[in-house]
Amino acid sequence: MAFTPSSRDSRNLPGSGVRPGSGSLQSRSSAAPGTGIHAAVTEFMKAGIAASAPGREFEFTDADFERIRGLLHKNAGIVLSPSKQDMVYSRLARRLRTCGDPTFAQYLRRLEQDRGEWEIFINSLTTNLTSFFRESHHFEILTNQLRQVKEKRTIKIWCCASSTGEEPYSLAITACDAFSSMTPPVEIVASDIDTDVLAQAEKGIYRRDRLDRMGSKHLSQYFIPAPGGDGSCSVRTELRRLISFRRINLLSPAWPVQGPFDAIFCRNVMIYFDRPTQYGILKRFVPLLRKDGQLYAGHSESFMHAADLLRSIGRTVYVRLDSPLR
Repeated sequence: MAFTPSSRDSRNLPGSGVRPGSGSLQSRSSAAPGTGIHAAVTEFMKAGIAASAPGREFEFTDADFERIRGLLHKNAGIVLSPSKQDMVYSRLARRLRTCGDPTFAQYLRRLEQDRGEWEIFINSLTTNLTSFFRESHHFEILTNQLRQVKEKRTIKIWCCASSTGEEPYSLAITACDAFSSMTPPVEIVASDIDTDVLAQAEKGIYRRDRLDRMGSKHLSQYFIPAPGGDGSCSVRTELRRLISFRRINLLSPAWPVQGPFDAIFCRNVMIYFDRPTQYGILKRFVPLLRKDGQLYAGHSESFMHAADLLRSIGRTVYVRLDSPLR
């Protein structure tokens, strides 16, 4: 998740309705209530439907926006705040042009009949903000965790929101560094709900400006010049072999993963979900974690409402209640 939503900030559940400045009609008429334009505007506002903002190419009502919010929450668990109306319009307007739909209402009718469009709909509204070694302290903690594994076994890591791949490749580099080997005993599952960003992640090709946080040693050790001569870099084959990319919707009744995991990275994902949805996902994470496994969260995320499932060991890292870790 993914879900850099697309990027990833805190959102709350509804009640939007008609808002001044959002294209809604406001009655300033002096006509008596129940007559003429006053009555028309009153009925219009009672219906909770707003006219499209001036200058918009497509008709986009408050009712359309509320329906999109409902669909996104039901199918992806994402809670979209009322302030995101302009963002939704700009992202989906491209789809209306491509599909030839003159209004959002018609596009939403298309969604009811075209399941293939559903995936594009979700991809369009998912924010994906990421970078290599984002929240770097987590990779230091993971390095220590990996080095403390004494058993000869495969260490399993799940990255729940791989986005365009920077996070899972950062995990792979951390594993290689921890074991001083390009073939560490580590398997990484990298998932996202957005198939477009997963396709980019699998390619593993990045512009040089995306590698700004990468030291020269890491850059030369784990990347090679990409074809094309534009200065882009490609991750080495050894890193790719450590990662399995797959589409996973965290709201799906079954996840195509098999634990137990030593580490689950679910960072800057939960902020898109309301607390009941968060709790449900966390409850499913617990049995997938090893007893000494660790769940890594984003810097702005707190799971105190799930204290019956997990406990914090500091720096946005959580463990099972029965974990020996302190």
